[in-house]
Amino acid sequence: MVLVSGNKLLRKAKRGCYAVGAFNTNNLEITKAIIAAAVEANAPVFLQLSSGALKYGGFELAGLALAFARKVPVPVAVHLDHGPSIEVARECVGFGFSSVMIDGSALPFGKNVAVTKKVVALAHKKGVSVEAELGQLKGREDEVFSARHTYTDPSAAAKFVRLTGCDSLAVAIGTSHGAYKFRGSQKIDLRRLKEIGKLVDVPLVLHGASSVHGSLVAMASKYGAKISNAKGVPESQIIKAIKLGICKVNTDTDIRIAFMVAVRKVLSENRSVYDPREILSPATEAMKAVVMRRIRVLGSENMA
Repeated sequence: MVLVSGNKLLRKAKRGCYAVGAFNTNNLEITKAIIAAAVEANAPVFLQLSSGALKYGGFELAGLALAFARKVPVPVAVHLDHGPSIEVARECVGFGFSSVMIDGSALPFGKNVAVTKKVVALAHKKGVSVEAELGQLKGREDEVFSARHTYTDPSAAAKFVRLTGCDSLAVAIGTSHGAYKFRGSQKIDLRRLKEIGKLVDVPLVLHGASSVHGSLVAMASKYGAKISNAKGVPESQIIKAIKLGICKVNTDTDIRIAFMVAVRKVLSENRSVYDPREILSPATEAMKAVVMRRIRVLGSENMA
């Protein structure tokens, strides 16, 4: 299967009323887990790298992602997640990414529009799709941080899409980056999402959407991790959000927790192990299981 643009995946998802899973990778094992799950589930996926991932693994990591994407029998978009600047977006377009995000969400509306328009212009010349963001999610993911929520205004979202020509829009409706997304009875603002969906024609994207499953948190605590209060987005709310126009759902924290739990378990139960393959193979399988579960929740199984 040839590498495909993000827009191609999302337009099909919008017509089919499902969402495509977007999974962050930082190394070989995570990439293998994402691709293996996509192939087994016959599902389209976004294989995405943040600027932090590129700093960690270099464009060699991006090359690995592109190599996997080009050889598998399911459609894959290799995507820049939370692109911090026009320069980084341009570099990723030139390297061969099929989708990029420009994150101007911390900028005033006018500046966000101006930056996004420039990325749209340079990306579309190469057939690369562009995701933008309006509103901010509370929390930290790699180099992205906000101390508070700034919810997306529906009318501003419609104006933003019209002015920029972006292919998809990430919206802030109450989710958060990191492992501590919700407190108490906090929920996604589905009413706001419904209003955005009425006014915005492009596919909508949900960031900060890991579910932080209780079973994984319990296992993490069992093997010495201190994340007992971690809480994610319930799968039931994600399903409701998809019905209201969400076509791409980002997942990172769940993968990280699964990796951490599996590695801790191996090292705890076999203190003599030192072969990286013996340590990392169970982690790859654990991450694959997380991706498989997410694909099924999103309704993208057998949608390749």
